Amino acid sequence: MDHVGITVPDIDAATAFFRHALGAEVLYDTLRREDGPTTGPSMEQGLGVPEGTQEVAIRMLRLHHGPGLELFEFRAPRQREPAVPSDLGWQHLAVYVEDIEAAVLRVEEAGGTRLSSPRPLPGVEAGPRNRMTYTRTPWGSTLELITYPDPQPYEQHTPHRRWRP
Repeated sequence: MDHVGITVPDIDAATAFFRHALGAEVLYDTLRREDGPTTGPSMEQGLGVPEGTQEVAIRMLRLHHGPGLELFEFRAPRQREPAVPSDLGWQHLAVYVEDIEAAVLRVEEAGGTRLSSPRPLPGVEAGPRNRMTYTRTPWGSTLELITYPDPQPYEQHTPHRRWRP
């Protein structure tokens, strides 16, 4: 996977959150606020967004292990609330972490919210130290923190493995 695109209400605040919570680094800005927004039929058709939408800023972040995060800030005639896990479509971003307790604290310090304490991974993902938890970003998107340093039961039945740093 190369990157995940995330629409945020404020690109600078979202950048600060991902820097603090996940150690993300800014690679580059494709569109800066001071450049003025991108508008018009070609942008609307190319992205499939409503007429009158303005693309305000685009920034690419790098995670230490994993895909890039491409942040988008739009002004639009209609914007929905962030998806929750019961909605159709892409509904959360999962990030592998070494120390899940420390990662939850970083998310909270950065303005995010813990939805529950880390809990053991179940069934075919189980292992003594394999755990996960869901959190929310300051703007309400779901962010999963996951760690699986121990072998998982599914590994007994296939040579294929999940990605692990």
